Order: sequence, then structure tokens, then C-alpha cells
Amino acid sequence: MRTYYCGEIRTAHIGEPVTLYGWVDRRRDHGGVIFLDLRDRSGIVQIVSDPQHTPDSCELANSLRNECVVEIQGKVTQRPKESLNQRIPTGEVEIYAEQIKLINGVFKNLPFQVSTAETDPVREELRLKYRYLDVRRSRMASNLQIRHQVVKAIRCFLENQENFIEVETPMLTRSTPEGARDYILPSRVNSGEWFALPQSPQLFKQLLMAAGCDRYYQIARCFRDEDLRSDRQPEFTQLDMEMSFMSLEEIITLNEQLVAHIFKSIKGINILTPFPRLTYVEAMECYGTDKPDTRYSLELVDVSDILKDCGFKVFREAIINGGIVKVLPIPNGNHTISNVRIKPGGDIFKESCEAGAKGLAFIRVRENGEIDAISAIKDNLTSEQKQEVLNCTGAKPGYLLLFAAGDDATVNKILDRLRQFMARELQLIKPNQNNLLWITDFPMFKWNSDEKRLEALHHPFTAPCPDDIINLKTARAQAYDLIINGFEIGGGSLRIHQREIQEKVFGEIGLSPEEANSKFGFLLEALEYGTPPHGGIAYGLDRLVMLLAEEESIRDVIAFPKTQQARCLLTNAPASIDEKRLRELQVISTYKPGF
Repeated sequence: MRTYYCGEIRTAHIGEPVTLYGWVDRRRDHGGVIFLDLRDRSGIVQIVSDPQHTPDSCELANSLRNECVVEIQGKVTQRPKESLNQRIPTGEVEIYAEQIKLINGVFKNLPFQVSTAETDPVREELRLKYRYLDVRRSRMASNLQIRHQVVKAIRCFLENQENFIEVETPMLTRSTPEGARDYILPSRVNSGEWFALPQSPQLFKQLLMAAGCDRYYQIARCFRDEDLRSDRQPEFTQLDMEMSFMSLEEIITLNEQLVAHIFKSIKGINILTPFPRLTYVEAMECYGTDKPDTRYSLELVDVSDILKDCGFKVFREAIINGGIVKVLPIPNGNHTISNVRIKPGGDIFKESCEAGAKGLAFIRVRENGEIDAISAIKDNLTSEQKQEVLNCTGAKPGYLLLFAAGDDATVNKILDRLRQFMARELQLIKPNQNNLLWITDFPMFKWNSDEKRLEALHHPFTAPCPDDIINLKTARAQAYDLIINGFEIGGGSLRIHQREIQEKVFGEIGLSPEEANSKFGFLLEALEYGTPPHGGIAYGLDRLVMLLAEEESIRDVIAFPKTQQARCLLTNAPASIDEKRLRELQVISTYKPGF
């Protein structure tokens, strides 16, 4: 059978007889001499069929279409100097095809040309519908190879760490109060009852710590029925880890070593450790987000104290009503950003409105140090207020200052979005730059305005900081998120390992003792049987591979992804179920005529 993969042939193999298998990438007829580019997942090698030297293969070679599957038997030869191809690793050699065997042909017109898809854009819908063709392309083949290498590097690192074991946890579990985005499945043998697919193995990995497994990891499939975007899928893959008897600092150090190992293995990049850290409060104050991209500065500045008594009504009322006024200072913004783009109808104005802004105030700092602004601001700031704004923002001549006013969350969302937009606009992001940092000291809870209650910012099993247990409502969590270039790649925490504290946290999020026992009685009971202190982390494997492959969407690093409408265009899933199946599953109430 096969002696080598196509991409493996080198000058060291010259004179050697070989048998290769693959797909015809392209066919070229040069005056009766047929040249085939033969492709498999490893790369491309040139095949030559010459009427003079290889007459037995010529007729078939001349009839082959792109994407036919063939077997090639022949001898490796040196390419003539004038036809060397330095763009591919096999460009110094070619195979004279003594025999060609057609294994399977192509009997329909291709929906797109696989060989030219790298240079000729193909609609994503078409790529997803014919994913088996898309994956033949070098880009997708390379991305899946990177994904494989990432998982291999993870396993290699963790297996070399003492006492880590890989344990599989259930895919069929129960829905929880925090599981509003669960995928649910009816149980045929338990009438009226339902399973849920796991959003994470969180509870099971904590129970493994109670069971004494001590060091656990898993490459876990997870499911979340939520709105999709470029870095989300309804089914996704996590690297899940949990460890007993390790401090927060020890867990962070171990994970820094793991991430550095991955970058070194995949990209050949030495990542410096320890990674920088920001508290949640620092990140929100400086960047307006808890997952800041620190490859560029553009830090936000709170000017509420300076402008609380200013004459500009929008600013003054925002502060009076408990909100804030913040500024995004943009160096050299005067030279690149016109007023038309900032005012209603402009792209920057639209960008801010999509984040919740009702308007966009701005100031330009001119060469003489004077400010130029829309009249409502310029006429309603004292000279002292103007100077203080310039001083605290560090604004120099040429700066553009963009303002947002309102409640904290809205202001931060607006300026975070504008900050990212401006970084792209001004080309502040250097290529091949990777900035990693930890965000720590998250609040335990956030306010759910729809349900009028507190909810866990991460999840309700996160341990509070010991100094904050007295007042859980304002407590900080012993949690940590790993951010790379503005993407949250991993998140974890120390866990609650004492029943009394866990019951208090359930109470803070509105669960009565009866509800807590009904939903989480198995966990609460486990905490009474000598559960050790423990903590862990989960990585979004798809996002991590996306960054390492330098792609903009996780769909391009997943073999068979869903669309943004959560559909599989290849299999046309989800699909309807016939009435008989619905009756068996006892969910016939969901059946409608014509369903």
C-alpha cells in the first residue's frame, strides 16, 4: 500500500519506488506530458506522466478530473532546475507515474474548486454544506492539525505532572437553576422527566475531588443553547481541570506553565511567566471590560469628579443619577478621525450607538493646547475643568477625546467597543503579538435586573475570599480568568468545600433551603463527608486553537461546526421528529400538524 504521504517526499527519496494515494489537486497538459498535483492531508507532490517514459499511465492521467482519488506507483526523480518550486516542501522532486489507478471519480460538478479555494473566496454557507470538501483544503487541514497538536501538547504536559488522571464525566445529567441555556432531552423510560446536556462538568469534577481523585483533567464536550457569534458554538470543547490541596497561587503557576508549553509546542514561542495580573476593578476602570486586549494602551479615564458640577447637562445629570463620565483619549486622533465620522450618521457614531450610546461627545486638542469641541461642551466647561480633563487624560496636541456618560455598565460597554474599533482603525495591533494576563478578585455576584435577584458572576460553587465571608453580597470571589488578546480563554476558581458556606451562597442567589436540597442535595451531602479544599479551571479549547491558528472564527478550527443560527448545513440538523417517536418520548404535546 502507501509508502509515504505526498508531503513527505524529499530529495533523499530520489531513485526510490513509491506508492502514493491522494486527490488530484490540478491537472496540466504540456504538449502531451501530463502533470498532476497530488494532494493528501500532508501536502502536495508533482506527478509526471510522459508518453515516452510512462506510456501506460498517460491515457488515464489525461482523463482525470480535479478531486478524483487515485493510486500512483512510480519513481522519485529530481526536478529540472528550471521547474523547481520553492513554495512547497516537495518542490525539488517529482514522481514519474509508471502506473495510475483510478480509485474513485468525481461524477458531479464541484460546488467550489478545492485547489483554488484559498485564493478564490467561497461563501461560508457553501463551505459548511460541503464541509468534507472544505476540510481537504490546506487551510482547514492545517487548522485541524493544529487542534490535534494542542490536545497532544495538553495531554503530554499533564501526564508528565504527578498524579493527573483523565476521567470521563456523564453527558446525560440534570438541569439546574443556573441552567437556563441547557439543552434538554426527554427520558423515554422515566415518563415526564428530562435529562440535560452538560454546560460543563463542574459538579462532577468537584465530586471527583470529594472522591479523592486529587488531580483530574478531561477534554470535555459541553453544550449551551445560547445566541451564537464568531467565538461561540452550541457544542464546544473544554480542557477541564480540578485539583485538591492546591492554593490559588499554585493553580495559577501550574496553568501558566501549561499555557507556555502549548505556545512553545505549537508556535515555537517562548511565553514569559508569570503573566501580568489585573483585578476585576482595575480592568473595568482602565478598559471597560473584564477581558481587555492589552496589545495596545488606549486606557479609559474617569472624569466624573472633575465634571460633576459642570454646566453640560448630559454629564451633570448622569453623575447626579449615580452614573459616571469616562473618556477614551486617542493620540493623533485629530489627524485620522474626522468630525463626520463621529457625528450622527458616521461609522464611529453608529459603533457607539450599537453599544448603547444615545450620542457621542468629543473634544479635540489643537496644536496651541486649546480645545475644540461641539459648542454644548465647549461653552459649558470652565477653563479649570478643561485643563483638569487634559491633565488627567494626559492629552497633548493632536489628541481626540471621546466621552461617554451614563450608568457604569453602559459607559464601559460603549468605550470598550470604541477602544477596540480605534485600535483596528489606527492599526495599533502588531502582528504575531500575544498578550496574556490574569483577571482576579471578581465580585461573587451580579444583579439580574430581569429577575430582580443576585446571581453568581461565575457559578455558585466559587469560594469567596476568606476576609469577605461576613458579607457575601459584596464579597470578592477567589476566581481567575485567563485572557489572551481580548479573548477569555480560561476561567476557574477555588471551590466551596464546606456545606455551611455553600448553603449561604445558595441563599444569596434566591434558592430556599428546600430548593437547594432538591437541586443540589447530592453536592451538599458530599460536602459533609470530608471533601478536601480544591479548585480548578476550564479552557475554551476552540477559542485557544482559533488564536493559535490566527483565525477570526472558531468555526474555522472545528471539523463540523454549526452556523450562527445553530444549524448544521451538512446534515440539515436540527430536524423534525415523526409523531410515533414523539409519542414514545411522551412529548406529544409539542407535536403540531405538519411538524
